[in-house]
Amino acid sequence: MPNPDDTIDVPADYAQRRSRLAQTIQQGVVVLPTAPEQIRNRDAHYAYRYDSYFYYLTGFAEPEAVLVIIAGATPRHILFCRERDAERETWEGFRHGTELARGKFGFDETHAISELDEVMPKLLADQPQLYCHLGSDSHWDTRVLGWLNAVRAQARAGVAAPAIMHDLHPPIDEMRLIKDTHELAIMRRAARISTGAHKRAMRMTSPGGTEYEIEAELLHEFRRYGAQAPAYTPIVAGGANACVLHYVQNNAPLRDGELLLIDAGCELDGYASDITRTFPVSGAFAPAQRDVYQMVLAAQTAAIAVVRPGVTWNVPHDTAVRVLAQGLVDLGLCQGSVDKVIETGDYKQFYMHRTGHWLGLDVHDAGDYKRANQWRALEPGMVLTVEPGCYIRPGAGVPRHLENIGIRIEDDVLVTMDGNEVLTLAAPRSVADIEAVMRSRE
Repeated sequence: MPNPDDTIDVPADYAQRRSRLAQTIQQGVVVLPTAPEQIRNRDAHYAYRYDSYFYYLTGFAEPEAVLVIIAGATPRHILFCRERDAERETWEGFRHGTELARGKFGFDETHAISELDEVMPKLLADQPQLYCHLGSDSHWDTRVLGWLNAVRAQARAGVAAPAIMHDLHPPIDEMRLIKDTHELAIMRRAARISTGAHKRAMRMTSPGGTEYEIEAELLHEFRRYGAQAPAYTPIVAGGANACVLHYVQNNAPLRDGELLLIDAGCELDGYASDITRTFPVSGAFAPAQRDVYQMVLAAQTAAIAVVRPGVTWNVPHDTAVRVLAQGLVDLGLCQGSVDKVIETGDYKQFYMHRTGHWLGLDVHDAGDYKRANQWRALEPGMVLTVEPGCYIRPGAGVPRHLENIGIRIEDDVLVTMDGNEVLTLAAPRSVADIEAVMRSRE
């Protein structure tokens, strides 16, 4: 049976990452399974998505696989995976099998996944420590403990089980925070695909349409240019729906005079993009909409401007909040000085979330935001989103002409050696650019 991945060059980055992890832990065993397949209903499965940690270290996208790294004087990289099976491949598609996977993905050893329970106690014997994920899957936890008990049963023969167990997430989280050249190439391409999708959505939006029609345009553009899936459920929120932060029903009509907020990004080769744009359904901003939009855009512009090495994580957020607080005072939505609005948190009625998150294999990617209870400093190679917003629900003190205006503007930003690179800069942001794109539909 032909291998659909024959033309894909698996970079050495994955083996290098495994070697770096082995050097970090120095001695012991890493055991890391990929994600299980999930049943949707009866014998229908959800589309398979591998575990991000597993994929980061292997590049191996098949289910039923486990990575083992033996760290020490003679490191070994071992993959357990499915064997070739002509009958199953007729139904489900190509499998690499142990022999092909060993060479293609750079492993020292490969074993059939059916041998995992037999081989693992041998690999754990006389190892000082074990790194694994515990607590997220009770079935997996039981299996790991079973291997440890099998090793402990050999104590009279002088065989020792690992005395220490560590959470595997922290050391890999630190690695995943800094993107390498291979990762950034994928993320730039994902950003280009998502940028094109947002432009298409703007051109296809008009009064009388529906949110789900625009969602379909986004998904069409993602798949058309090779993305495997959306990185998360798209938010396509017209009018008052834009004031619901995680609105995903996407089934309401699009009305003249309202705004449409779209938060959507594709996933390409495992890596997420994440863009939000807000624009008028009619193609032209009303005065009140323009005022709020310009306030959010000014907050985002100021926040992006401070993203650079050495700046701590909270600085872009604090910068955006100050601009938004001033704008809310100017609009009459908050009262008093900017310092007072920030100190009391009055602005949170209209802006209640943080200004960004890490981005990578997960849309809310791995990595701590604080170290030793201090906001961590940004470093070259980190990728984050910058996404201030303003959500004005009807309420006491809210002028009628501002009710149900919900706006968020989000871009993906790479920290560079001397500043930053906005990966999604080509997605129209200014009022003039948005209105120009929407005029092109005519």
